Parts: sequence; structure tokens; C-alpha cells
Amino acid sequence: MAVALRAVTVALSLTMLAACAPTPQPIAPPPPDPPAGMQYLYGSGEAAALSVQAFRALASYATATAKARPQASVVLAQGASLDQPRFVPCGTKPFAAVFDVDETVLLNIGYEYHDARSGKGYDEAAWDAWERTGAGAVGPVPGAVEALAQLRAAGVTVIFNTNRASANAAATAQAIRAAGLGEAVHGQTLFLKGDDATGSAKDGRRATIAARYCVIALGGDQLGDFSDLFNAPQPVAARRAATLAAPIAALWGRGWFALPNPVYGSGLKGGFDDIFPVDKRWAMPADGETR
Repeated sequence: MAVALRAVTVALSLTMLAACAPTPQPIAPPPPDPPAGMQYLYGSGEAAALSVQAFRALASYATATAKARPQASVVLAQGASLDQPRFVPCGTKPFAAVFDVDETVLLNIGYEYHDARSGKGYDEAAWDAWERTGAGAVGPVPGAVEALAQLRAAGVTVIFNTNRASANAAATAQAIRAAGLGEAVHGQTLFLKGDDATGSAKDGRRATIAARYCVIALGGDQLGDFSDLFNAPQPVAARRAATLAAPIAALWGRGWFALPNPVYGSGLKGGFDDIFPVDKRWAMPADGETR
């Protein structure tokens, strides 16, 4: 009798535990196709053509500028503003071109494959693991290898200024090398998040570089690759207008060179009211109005 009672008690306990256990959640299948931005940046001929075009223009501009010996660099001086820009003087400093890394000169193909398949979006731990281990799954941005070689041949030092972590400096240098972009030495031609106390802001690192070099070209895929002033809190429309207003507008293609990146970053913001001005909206006319 006692044995039977214990058996019943155990059975009831197991039933209650099963009832309280969380229901296993089905694992969502991966999307049938990568997001549109990834299709464009990593797969399309159009994105490749834009990148080659930008790098060809950058290399031509920088080599010609080096021969002319400019008086000022294209790095904004401390205290400058976008509407009243001032630039770090060159003096007799050697020439340099400064580039962001991710999606500017190097494509993070392996990480974005992981991101697209998982559908989880950006994950800090996953990105850190990618920085440390992903050198075998990167590629160069089209046009970058040739442009960087042309700059070096013209005596222009190539410097990378990226928000990859300084703790992963060796792995980042390995990834740059694996993409065919040449050597990068931390603290000399490679500057990283954590090198100073300003976090992901890049102006401090740019100032350090501009103190040593006459920077004649900046390349990036985010406006913060040119100045942290663009990252100040402001409406989407105002930020866009800042890139088009004089005298900043004159820098695009003449010292500042932007690369396309519809996958992630500071440019992917804004609702309908931010993106579509009221006076530029259209609705399908009623049938009677189309005749």
C-alpha cells in the first residue's frame, strides 16, 4: 500500500512539474532572403560601382592635392562648427588619408551573414566575437585595395580610424591584412575605440592624427567619420541639411568621400514626417480625376 501511495505521489509531482514547465518556443526559420540593404551593399553591382567610383575619385584627388602642398588639412580644428569650419594647418607635416574600416574599406560579410540568418539584429557580444575571430570571412570594399595602393605609392600614409575595440587591435589588423588592405599598426596607422577617453567619438583620434600628419582625405560610411558635430542631437531633416549647406557641401568629393551603407548606422533614422515633406506627398487620384 505504501509503495503504491509513493508511486501515485511521484506521478502527481511529475505531472505538476510538467504543467509548470515553460512551453518550448518554436525556433523561427531563417528569412528566405537577406534584408534589402544587405542585398544591395554586399551583392549588387550598383553598390560595387559606387564604391569603385568613390575610391577612384578619392585617390585622384589625394594624389593631386599632395603635389600641390595644401596649407590646411581636411580635419576640422577644435572649436570649429559646421557653419563656420576651420581646419588644422598642415605646415610641413607628411601627408595622410584617414579611413573608417567597417563598410568603408572592409566588408563584414561573415558577420552580416550571421546577422541575416539569425534575425536577431546587432548583438554586442556577437560583434566582439566577430572582431576577434572573423578575419577569414571579410572582403575589401570594391576599389579600396587599388586606391590605398595608389595613395601609398604617392607617399600618402594610409591610416585607419575605427570604432572597433582597442582590446582587439591585433585581430583588427589581421582582418585589414586579410582583406588585402595592407598593414596597420596600432597607435601609428590604426586608431581604435578605447585609445582615448571619448568612447565612440572620433574627433579626439582625428585630432591626434592631424597633429602628426597633413590629412588630405577622409573616407567613411557615416557622417561621424568626418566630424562628431554631425552626431549632435538634431532632427533628421536638419542633419541632412547640414551636409548640403555651404561651406560643408563643398567638401564632398574634395577631401571628404562618403561610401554607401544602407545596412546599419546613424543614417537609418526617421519616420514618414521626417523623410517625406508635406509639400512633396502624392496620393493615387480617384478614378474620376485620372481622365
